[in-house]
Amino acid sequence: MNATHGVALRVEACGKTFSNGARALEPITLDVARGETLVFLGPSGCGKTTMLRIIAGLERPDAGGRILFNETDVTDIPIEQRNVGMVFQSYALFPNMNVADNIGYGLKIRGMPIAERNGRIAELVKLTGIEGLENRSIDQLSGGQRQRVALARALVNRPRVLLLDEPLGALDLKLRQQMQIELKAIQQQVGVTFVFVTHDQEEALTMSDRIAVFNLGKIEQVGVPAEVYEHPATAFVAGFVGVSNLLSGPAAQAITGSPAPFAIRPEKITMVAPDAAVVDDVYSATGRIRNVLYLGMHTRYQVALDGGGELTVVAQNLDGTSTDVLAARDRPVRLIWQRKQNQPIGEPTQPPSG
Repeated sequence: MNATHGVALRVEACGKTFSNGARALEPITLDVARGETLVFLGPSGCGKTTMLRIIAGLERPDAGGRILFNETDVTDIPIEQRNVGMVFQSYALFPNMNVADNIGYGLKIRGMPIAERNGRIAELVKLTGIEGLENRSIDQLSGGQRQRVALARALVNRPRVLLLDEPLGALDLKLRQQMQIELKAIQQQVGVTFVFVTHDQEEALTMSDRIAVFNLGKIEQVGVPAEVYEHPATAFVAGFVGVSNLLSGPAAQAITGSPAPFAIRPEKITMVAPDAAVVDDVYSATGRIRNVLYLGMHTRYQVALDGGGELTVVAQNLDGTSTDVLAARDRPVRLIWQRKQNQPIGEPTQPPSG
């Protein structure tokens, strides 16, 4: 995005080398708009949490790096003066305080009068859907309730930016999916800028306005979810964000006439009979089904191609049973997909600096 007066957070040439010489981050420049949810996505050790800690003020960037909130340089300002909220996977709640006291702790430390403090607490209790729990102790809460308390406590000070580090990682899948929807709704209601760290690709696609994909201390691509998914800038992005097939060299040339690497998503491919007619606007490859994984709503087929390489195909189970789909193993097939669905793969890129 372009730097404008609507920028809530600017990361400017922020890299990080630790005292032992380990290089965690190459210099990164990135703008986050007011009210935006930007997700840092990447595997463990890629630098995304280090970047979040630099934004928070828990780590200092290397010389020359700067953090700006609303165009004000806060690089040398300690975390307690930055007015940022933080939510962690571990919740970090005070076990000796009840729910209301946990939420209002920051306001009490700031000396806010009790009537105003109670009003703010009631506002956040309602916003996060935990009415009736105000007097409960933390050990009486479920994981989802604890996460809501942690979110309320982080928002009660009306932070300029809310930083969330794997906040849903401790929840089971169903509750995690529910909380993704609730978090997004709360963010849209309060309009606070969110910077959200996760290694979960589906969570990133669900939660984000934009995604920054980290790898080996660099950002390989920044874009809206559809752009990152449909047009990955690098082979890493194509392989990490969702499931993707990557082909290059002779295997690619047998299909497209060029050895240049490309990606094709499994759900874009259709399996037909090996002798089925092929029209001009599709790519086609013949092969044999090597393996079948029945996954309930859909089945994943791994197809060894006659021209070399392998493609994964995902098909919904609209008809038939698990017995029917498993019987497809070793069957010869033709794979077809629209030419426009091919995703050319480029070199790793840094996002524009402004």
